[in-house]
Amino acid sequence: MEFFTSYDGTKLSYHVAGDGAPVVCLPGGPTAATYLGDLGGLSAHRQLIMLDPRGTGRSAKPQDTASYRCDRLVADVEALRAHLGLDRMDLLAHCAGANLAAQYAARHPRRVGRLALITPSVRAVGIAISGDLRRETAQLRHDEPWFPEAYAALEAIVAGRATNDSWQAVAPFSYGRWDEVAQAHHAADAERQDPEVMTAFGAEGAFDPDATRAALARFASPVLLLAGEVDLGAPPPAMAEFAGLFPNAELVIQARAGHFPWLDDAARFRSTVAAFLEQPAAGRCSPAR
Repeated sequence: MEFFTSYDGTKLSYHVAGDGAPVVCLPGGPTAATYLGDLGGLSAHRQLIMLDPRGTGRSAKPQDTASYRCDRLVADVEALRAHLGLDRMDLLAHCAGANLAAQYAARHPRRVGRLALITPSVRAVGIAISGDLRRETAQLRHDEPWFPEAYAALEAIVAGRATNDSWQAVAPFSYGRWDEVAQAHHAADAERQDPEVMTAFGAEGAFDPDATRAALARFASPVLLLAGEVDLGAPPPAMAEFAGLFPNAELVIQARAGHFPWLDDAARFRSTVAAFLEQPAAGRCSPAR
């Protein structure tokens, strides 16, 4: 565990795993980065610098809770870059962390070498994911024993009748295999979530999709979007639309993977992301399934 002081004096923590050239990792949630593990063994290829966003993990909780807002967290990422002494950094982000990564890349394009977005949230760029698309993706799991209950809960969510039980019931859709490993991962992740931090992250003013999209259209660095084939949270068609916002992006759809692809097939995830990060600057990542 390492610490640094951000722009407003808040003490933030980050985890370091592996050796080699560093890649800064932004978790989803926002929640502590520990749920990322070592990203399926990616630490064997790169040094992972995994940030605990303010208010999560060992990072301090500032009195100004508005500083949890996504657009304001950009300054924390920039402070981490400066602390690490990196002129440019490779950046990897998962889920909601992609909203932060997109805004950082929009604001500091020259500071990003390569950008890997893993099953990313789309709020920062204003892409709509329809209920029909989520249903269509869910139907890929219709042979699973838990499917009837989970699909009924999904229907309630899409219809605006969600309860806490509904959100719990759809959890299996987030994983390529709803086994003991996935269930333990889900339970541990739920315990780490802080509703106050998560609500403030997406508060009014957190996102300006038009401005972000315009900036990303000028972002020249290589981008990888990795989608899970069966992920309701980031369905492949929406990820294809996201990839189209960049001038130099590739979409990889990991077969039979959900929202946490490094758990579903660590070897495939590791090889895909490592190959992208290790390519020469002028290279492009090839699509694979």
